[in-house]
Amino acid sequence: MSDTITYQYNRSSAFNKSASLDELFLAKYSEVQKKDAPCFFWGRLTDPYTTARCLLTLSNVVQSSFNLSPFQLALLKDPIVTAGNEKIRFEGFSHCAGVYARVDVLGDGHDGEFLESGTTNVDFNQPMLSALSNVRKNENVLLSIGQKEVGLHRENEKVIERKVPLPVKWIKALTSVQMFLSESEKVHSFNRLQALQLFKTIPSGKPKTDYYLLIRGGKPMFSPVKSNDAITVGGLHRLKLIEPLLAIADELRVFPHATMQATTWQVYIGAIRFTLSLSRDTWRGFSGEGAGLESLIEDVPDNWVELVDNYSYANQEFNATLLAVNEGLDLQKVANITGRLSAIGLLGYDLDENNFFYRRLPFKLSRIMSLNPRLKDAEKLLLEGKVKIVSRESNKVEAQVEGSGVKHIVILNGDREQCTCTWFSKNQGERGVCKHILAVKKLIIN
Repeated sequence: MSDTITYQYNRSSAFNKSASLDELFLAKYSEVQKKDAPCFFWGRLTDPYTTARCLLTLSNVVQSSFNLSPFQLALLKDPIVTAGNEKIRFEGFSHCAGVYARVDVLGDGHDGEFLESGTTNVDFNQPMLSALSNVRKNENVLLSIGQKEVGLHRENEKVIERKVPLPVKWIKALTSVQMFLSESEKVHSFNRLQALQLFKTIPSGKPKTDYYLLIRGGKPMFSPVKSNDAITVGGLHRLKLIEPLLAIADELRVFPHATMQATTWQVYIGAIRFTLSLSRDTWRGFSGEGAGLESLIEDVPDNWVELVDNYSYANQEFNATLLAVNEGLDLQKVANITGRLSAIGLLGYDLDENNFFYRRLPFKLSRIMSLNPRLKDAEKLLLEGKVKIVSRESNKVEAQVEGSGVKHIVILNGDREQCTCTWFSKNQGERGVCKHILAVKKLIIN
């Protein structure tokens, strides 16, 4: 096929193709009503000392930055707190959004009552940090989590942190983090002594080149020299954020992303788990990675997404593959739907359980476009008729996309993608697809 063909872009096409599924798709969850409760959790922490140490480390992550100005440092400092399914999760990002941290207080880490599942977002100000710093072993410490506040109760002291707005940058970063986590697998597990020895090999200062985690002579170490099966770690000095926890750790596990776009380090201390994810480089914040764009290409009816949101709320955690099997759905369809929930911050990912977990944030599908400008730009290119298919045969598609005074050439050949734009030339697809490839893919799929 050599003649240029212009395809009419019809956003409703995907709805028409699969309308019959609408009658079967998780219909039993259509009547789920989300409850409003002022308090999500109230109870005693069974290991308050470890929990406090982990929350202080989380705070250090949230207060750190690896590429922002002093002015920008003051803008982002809020941990996200979620209570549900017998777990309490505290999450946060560094100011530059290139480091993600999460504290999971698992079932044996608390002795209390979950009145309702929910999520809130608070600042950890100096009174809270001081209270956490003074927590002693075997002390009786109570924790309360509600819609509008998080409280720490110690003997004669009570510290309350009020709800604050969740930064938009963090919602964007949550999307990429959970995508990277879902594509990561455990490669190494180290005991306390091995972990401490490993961290002694982190060079002083701020290395400007990649380092690699490898095993030499049966011992783990970081080296600037790459070898087979080594794990790539950009911005290695960021790992020092979790070094204070290693002295009390039971285990350290390492989960590299399939293509090394991130590495995740999990510290296990009794019933507490601390997760630290590092972006590929210090200058790359998770908020700009575009890792979830591929799952947003194919149009999905809004009511399907609403049903899976209800399902997620009702169950709090779920395995996407099992969901597809149990409901008789195509796995890619489920990936597209979970991608949309992730794109508005509603889903996180638990590596140990291979599950998504639910954050109860406002359900606003309109956020997808505003949080993903490349997707919005791709839609605009399609609506303005600026995408033309030049040839299409077998698995290969060649297209022209009109830019500002230039026509970009996009070639899709199986799993290989190319575009002549500056974004693709600079990133080679490592930071998500460019708007031109995104537009062509949306055109041929929808």
